Amino acid sequence: MANLRFGVVGCGRIGKLHINNLLNNIEGAEVVAAADPMLDKSGAREWLAQRGITNASTDYMDVINNPDVDVVMVCSSTDTHCEVSMEAVKAGKHVFCEKPIDYDIAKIKALLALVEEKGVKFQVGFNRRFDHNHKAVADAVKAGKIGEPHYINVSSRDPEPPPASYVAVSGGIFYDMMIHDFDMVRYLSGSEAVEISAVGSCLVNPNLQEESGIPDVDTAVVTMKMANGAIATINNSRQAVYGYDQRVEVFGS
Repeated sequence: MANLRFGVVGCGRIGKLHINNLLNNIEGAEVVAAADPMLDKSGAREWLAQRGITNASTDYMDVINNPDVDVVMVCSSTDTHCEVSMEAVKAGKHVFCEKPIDYDIAKIKALLALVEEKGVKFQVGFNRRFDHNHKAVADAVKAGKIGEPHYINVSSRDPEPPPASYVAVSGGIFYDMMIHDFDMVRYLSGSEAVEISAVGSCLVNPNLQEESGIPDVDTAVVTMKMANGAIATINNSRQAVYGYDQRVEVFGS
């Protein structure tokens, strides 16, 4: 089978992570092009060259228009995800897009309609569905080992908060961080939310809203009621002083 050729848009922290994974862990994957507007100022061009990726540009359209690219990985800032994805799909490329696709549901629906029209594959980076621990819980639920899910609790705590400049374009903790946990609740319950409530505070950084310019929080708790009657709680913190912490519990009948 021919190798799958990737073009990566966005060569910051997450873009570099995906590039290293493609080069070192995915058999048959090639990274043939990359783009980032800060390519030269950030040192990303040299970083890419060290890994044999010399087709690099500051214009993401150079990746999308490259005939050698089969799949576009969208790892740019959150506020550009939908725009870059739309252009890639228009060009007939398969797309892996980091979450979230966009803040605007209408834009997301328009993109997904285009994906359907073009017949390409489109995946959002909900990586926990593929984590062996989370998948083991999901498999146990699907196999009926806990009966019917009654209650799901998800804890998600990062080791350190992102800079305010990142938060400013991220959409905030619910779009940027808790989105993984919303997906996990849907995945584990097999149902959709019908009621939701949230509370949050700026406890890690009391000046977060002033520094980021958006009405965000860094500590939050959400309660959800699902269509099948199951109840879920999610707690997030941007900083756990003891390190990265991810937990999920499903209680059933």
